Amino acid sequence: MSDRTLTEAPAPAPTRHVDAGDEGYSKDLKSRHINMIAIGGAIGTGLFLGAGGRLAGAGPSLAIAYAVCGVFAFFVVRALGELVLYRPSSGAFVSYAREFMGEKGAYTAGWLYFLNWSTTTVADITAAATYAHFWSMFTDVPQWILAFIALAIVLTANLISVKYFGEMEFWFSLVKVAALVVFLIVGIWLVATSHDIGGNTPGLANITDNGGLFPSGVLPMLLVIQGVVFAYASVELCGVAAGETENPEKIMPKAINSIMWRVGLFYVGSVVLLALLLPYTAYSSDQSPFVTVFDKLGVPGAAGVMNLVVLTAALSSLNSGLYSTGRILRSMSLAGSAPKFTGVMNRGKVPYGGVLFTAAFGIAGVGLNYFMPTDAFEIVLNFASLGILGTWGMVMLCSLFFWRRAQQGRLERPSYRLPWAPYTQLVTLAFLLTVLVLMWCDGGVGRTTVQFVPVIGAALVGGWYLVRGRVAELAAARR
Repeated sequence: MSDRTLTEAPAPAPTRHVDAGDEGYSKDLKSRHINMIAIGGAIGTGLFLGAGGRLAGAGPSLAIAYAVCGVFAFFVVRALGELVLYRPSSGAFVSYAREFMGEKGAYTAGWLYFLNWSTTTVADITAAATYAHFWSMFTDVPQWILAFIALAIVLTANLISVKYFGEMEFWFSLVKVAALVVFLIVGIWLVATSHDIGGNTPGLANITDNGGLFPSGVLPMLLVIQGVVFAYASVELCGVAAGETENPEKIMPKAINSIMWRVGLFYVGSVVLLALLLPYTAYSSDQSPFVTVFDKLGVPGAAGVMNLVVLTAALSSLNSGLYSTGRILRSMSLAGSAPKFTGVMNRGKVPYGGVLFTAAFGIAGVGLNYFMPTDAFEIVLNFASLGILGTWGMVMLCSLFFWRRAQQGRLERPSYRLPWAPYTQLVTLAFLLTVLVLMWCDGGVGRTTVQFVPVIGAALVGGWYLVRGRVAELAAARR
């Protein structure tokens, strides 16, 4: 045996990836914050406002669309949860894309996520302004002014500290959950007692006598899936928040696992009840379906209270969007793929540069509300859906590469895992591609949105050539 063989040392164990964007944050988010953030991410504007128009278009079959999209949303957040348990990061999937797919992957994941939330910010302030018009005192106030006020209030609170964000989101989510529980209890009682609702008797006849489960055929239900995906746009938020909490390995599995039954109870259960309470033709896109029910019920003040709740949902989503994009942009900034100022933090350890950058696009949304108040929500919802599809796709790709490295023995998967890997990732990616095809088949705004995919791709490629020099320089400095 040679001396070389005798003295040869074993290969060093691979070191865990360290992301500069994870440094400098406080750990002020508690278990109750994370749990309610997970709930809030599963209950958003897409349910409270979007369900009205979707129900009017697809009928009771909307419940099936919510159930199908909910399953894939759970796969995405479960995959992200496994990555979080492997390495908690405020950069979330951008940080994981950097580790498993390189800087190009992180750059793509980050800007697709920004596309999601910058457009969702516009959708949220549009929804908030729409809800405010329910009350007579705001009827004569232009929609763009109300949108601006909503943005200003949430932005101010978001810039103070993560603790203020956590508290605000905790109470926002608590209001949403409490309201939906009340609605479910009242709705079940109305159906059980056949109580009159605006001259209509609730019950199964509202479905069977109005075209059944698919009043306009199966195609409308398939076409609304691309809009339903938007309803689950915030499920990944708990993964971002994990970087600012103590003991994520104890908190995250419980929060993520509970998403599945929440989807079944709140989304599918609510839509089924709405279909039983009134014919699907009673709902419209310009009013929350929950407000429609209480308005027709004639309970004094009930519709106003419910409208306040759905306004809270819009502000909650806006709050979450500003929070998460601020963290994602900081992770990108410190790697060189986002503007330098988006990586700056204030004394409250908030990446205020990224938060303000996202809010600037909200200002553009105020302008959209000025010029196109009736179409603003639908336009930005479709563009947000593109960002969501891209973000979810990147999460599943990261999960797939993570699984492959584990198979190669280069890392160890945590005990909390995405089930049925790698088939779960592949099926989810196929589903996301199918949603893109459905957007094209829907025509109108949906088809126009898909036609922008090459433009978005070209912008990403062009942007990469602008930042790749700085990315390479910073990467070399880290090494």
